[in-house]
Amino acid sequence: MAKAAKPKSLKATVTHLEMKRRPRATTPLPVNLHATLMKATDIPLHFYRYLQWQVGREWHWVTRLRLSDEKLSEIVHAKTTQIFVLSVEGAPAGFFEISELEDATVELVYFGLMEHVRRRGLGEWMLGQALSTAWSSTPARVIVSTNTLDHPAALPLYQKMGFEPVSQNGAIIRPLSDDEILTMVKSGSTSAG
Repeated sequence: MAKAAKPKSLKATVTHLEMKRRPRATTPLPVNLHATLMKATDIPLHFYRYLQWQVGREWHWVTRLRLSDEKLSEIVHAKTTQIFVLSVEGAPAGFFEISELEDATVELVYFGLMEHVRRRGLGEWMLGQALSTAWSSTPARVIVSTNTLDHPAALPLYQKMGFEPVSQNGAIIRPLSDDEILTMVKSGSTSAG
């Protein structure tokens, strides 16, 4: 049996954005949707990896999936990290993660929806909820980064909500190999169970 080829690295342009004042209004939850947004305290690592995989695999969110349990736990269970999970009709549908940094800065580290709930008007509503949470500690600014491999609506949505680009840089993203994906599946990291 031939060994699977490693996936080619991808080039991306990363845009760093900031917001220096709380948005004036938030978008209401779309009608006819039963959605809940709950803070995940002490999130199990397998469930966190499931969220990362389900929300970010199409956009090459690979960094957290490659971390050891110890390193991932240090990040997601830190007192400065908050993770909120979106459920629609009782099933996981997305999440956002914010982190309090030094110098009165809050970072929106991750934000996204699973494929089955996209194009239903939830993105703008959930981003508004993420920003309300980020601004609840009255920081001097809120920051976020996105790149050209992310959902094409990400950058326009961030700007619509009040973020302004402050810098850009290049990045190389190394997609997960088949062996890495197989290892995750075997360990149960991509299943909600």
